[in-house]
Amino acid sequence: MLSTSLDIPSYLSVLPLFHEMRPAELGRIAESAVLRRCERGDEIFRVGQVCDGFHVVMGGQVKLYALSPSGHEKVIEIISPGNSFAEALMFTGKPYIVNAQSLCDSLILTVRKQAVMDEIAHDPRFALRMLAGISRRLHGLVQDVESAALHSGIQRVIGYLLRDQCLEDVAPGQTTTVSLPVSKATIASLLSLTPEYFSRVLRELEDGGYIAIDRRDIRILDVQGLSRYHLQ
Repeated sequence: MLSTSLDIPSYLSVLPLFHEMRPAELGRIAESAVLRRCERGDEIFRVGQVCDGFHVVMGGQVKLYALSPSGHEKVIEIISPGNSFAEALMFTGKPYIVNAQSLCDSLILTVRKQAVMDEIAHDPRFALRMLAGISRRLHGLVQDVESAALHSGIQRVIGYLLRDQCLEDVAPGQTTTVSLPVSKATIASLLSLTPEYFSRVLRELEDGGYIAIDRRDIRILDVQGLSRYHLQ
């Protein structure tokens, strides 16, 4: 399990949302916040519950997902340590419109809405930083929608594998390894693919000599070639 004996103000101080805040302000946020230890599979919130704050992943991973009437799950976003979520919804006064679940042992810090409003009243720059974070998330979600609408399934898979690669810095013949942070089924849902199709694409790329698969570790054998394949 993750330790809960943490210096919360010091942790918050390195996050983009809080890094310009003074120690007294960080102390007030930390004092009002609630730290929760979650095990794998624990629900952080569900659709319809009241949203009275936002959340910061201090350790572990959280998935935001929706369920269709038939029970089909669609992963919307995977939240990694150092990132926050539900900020925008907090200001609407409406209940949660998606579900949040811990993907592994996680530490979640919940910052209450009243504490946020108090800090905004004290320093309006806090609101601007929150808006910047919300805008970055919205931009990322729009890109995901565009990818799902305009790219083929295999292009989406390759785009995911190359998402953190700067092609200009990769020499010909250089290999790199991508470690899948969650299960293949979760990533498939994130890419709006079935798990079977996602696995089939990985096998095709492996058979083509572009990647080598070792469970969740995927070694890209030909980064440039994979990029060219993505553009076909």
